[in-house]
Amino acid sequence: RYSLFYNHLKNIEESEGGLDKFTKSYKTFGVNQLADGGIYCKEWAPGAEAVFLAGDFNGWNPFSHPYKKLEYGKWELFLPPEDGRSPVPHGSKLKVVIRAQNGALLYRISPWARYVVRDEDKVNYDWVHWNPPQSYIHKNPSPKRLKSLRIYESHVGIASPEGKVASYKNFTYNVLPRIKDLGYNCVQLMAIMEHAYYASFGYQVTSFFAASSRYGTPDDLKEMIDVAHSMGITVLLDVVHSHASKNSEDGLNQFDGTDSCFFHSGYRGNHQLWDSRLFDYANWEVLRFLLSNLRMWIEDYRFDGFRFDGVTSMLYHHHGIGTGFSGDYNEYFGLHVDEDALCYLMLANHMINTLHPECITIAEDVSGMPALCRPVAEGGGGFDYRLAMAIPDKWIQIIKELKDEDWNMGNIVHTLTNRRCEEKYIAYAESHDQALVGDKTLAFRLMDAEMYTNMSVLMPLTPVIDRGIQLHKMIRLITHALGGESYLNFMGNEFGHPEWLDFPRIGNNESYHYARRQFNLTEDDLLRYKFLNAFDRDMNKLEERFGWLASPQAYVSEKHESNKVIAFERAGLIFIFNFHPYQSYVDYRVVAFKYKILLDSDAGEYGGHQRLDHNTEYFSEHYPHNYRPNSIMV
Repeated sequence: RYSLFYNHLKNIEESEGGLDKFTKSYKTFGVNQLADGGIYCKEWAPGAEAVFLAGDFNGWNPFSHPYKKLEYGKWELFLPPEDGRSPVPHGSKLKVVIRAQNGALLYRISPWARYVVRDEDKVNYDWVHWNPPQSYIHKNPSPKRLKSLRIYESHVGIASPEGKVASYKNFTYNVLPRIKDLGYNCVQLMAIMEHAYYASFGYQVTSFFAASSRYGTPDDLKEMIDVAHSMGITVLLDVVHSHASKNSEDGLNQFDGTDSCFFHSGYRGNHQLWDSRLFDYANWEVLRFLLSNLRMWIEDYRFDGFRFDGVTSMLYHHHGIGTGFSGDYNEYFGLHVDEDALCYLMLANHMINTLHPECITIAEDVSGMPALCRPVAEGGGGFDYRLAMAIPDKWIQIIKELKDEDWNMGNIVHTLTNRRCEEKYIAYAESHDQALVGDKTLAFRLMDAEMYTNMSVLMPLTPVIDRGIQLHKMIRLITHALGGESYLNFMGNEFGHPEWLDFPRIGNNESYHYARRQFNLTEDDLLRYKFLNAFDRDMNKLEERFGWLASPQAYVSEKHESNKVIAFERAGLIFIFNFHPYQSYVDYRVVAFKYKILLDSDAGEYGGHQRLDHNTEYFSEHYPHNYRPNSIMV
């Protein structure tokens, strides 16, 4: 793998003038404004017989502005300035016109288009030339690389209690302050790369270089990121390079009239479950396209890194379909591994680490590919973090299948600690996957229909709501403290957002009722959501103070099956969890030195029963317990 990576890198140096020049292609491909007012256009369309540019600027004449054919399937066009002004005004609509091999004329959006919009009365998106007289100028530097990453996974469009598509402006002025107050220092943005189908959650990308216009303009997004930086918040992009939408009118598919171009042809170029196209990572121009895409998001918008979606699908020719992973190393090495895709990921991480070492990359991989988060120089994938995807599955299995008294403490601890210590993991109890229609969030699994009737503080605390609130806090804290080197939460789940997430589609009569986040629930003093919100905030603030995510893995001193107690040490703190459904303990011995309560899920401000005195200090005695020389009674 490293040999393949090194050969690619060597070829880039020799034939393209180096990685820096190769990945700056986003400044020359597509339609680009020149300093003298002229326009330079460049496309890669190896299957085209001829290429033209048409649009508002030439009255949509499909033949008046032909491209010149270059080597290796490239085409270029230069439009001189007109009286010192651009021949293609800002806001003009454009199309690349392709004469296919069968003679047909195809009107396409450039794969490098920076801004595409859809009129309300149309199905397809239109390409709009974005060249405002004054672009947004970033005022704030990017935050320094974080040691403890507390990620707030977000979707701009649903970030409002109102039943509509919310805007970048709304997120900037209403949601970012909330994220800051909750103690998260990183926001991970989904569905930013333009996608024609809103209900795809942003995972069927049609225009890879365009920020989604349904939320506002590119400058609105730049302002949003700039304001986040002013708050010390790192901003990550959920980037989709694992596949692309099948749309051809407003997507990459069949751009030059052939089945291949950016993708594998035939069966290999189609994902059978996602109904989407699969990139040909061995193709030189595909590498240019994808690597330049990453660099554009960093340098133009100032994103601080990426969460790579669908990495498992990229890594294997079987795409993970119908395949289980047990950890056997034969599953990770062999002809079933797509070495070209893996090499692309190594190149991507190498480029980012070389040109922008402050940036962070995260792999969404369910397979557990070894060394994915080790440096490329070691033959690794080069990622900084990987998602601990087994953890949310474990919590769902426990809640769905087991009675409280049957919870297995050893199994919980094993799932939370079963990771390679030299690779960093992002722990999470639930993400957007669990919030989608057809699944349930933890809060909804725990409290279900009673969330609609019994979350008022004016109502008696029912056993279901009591159990749900307490377990919701405990599950999140033990995941946060024991499960990894970073923590992630999907927006709204921190306070137990009721209901599921469902985007407008034909099946729900295009309703926005479930495509929103009801942040207003936490601001109502008469509702119990405020307790969960407060606990999540103070949990994050405590981590910010002590930094357990950046500390070595915890030492688990106790996982007692009959008592249902888990205790462990990390970052100089003692974490003690009593998962017993009805038994409390007095004078319970645990490993510790001097001890004082810092965070208590049973505190009144978190909807607990206030059974512990927070003013009490506990001192250890020289009494060996669980292989430690000192212990205390709690």
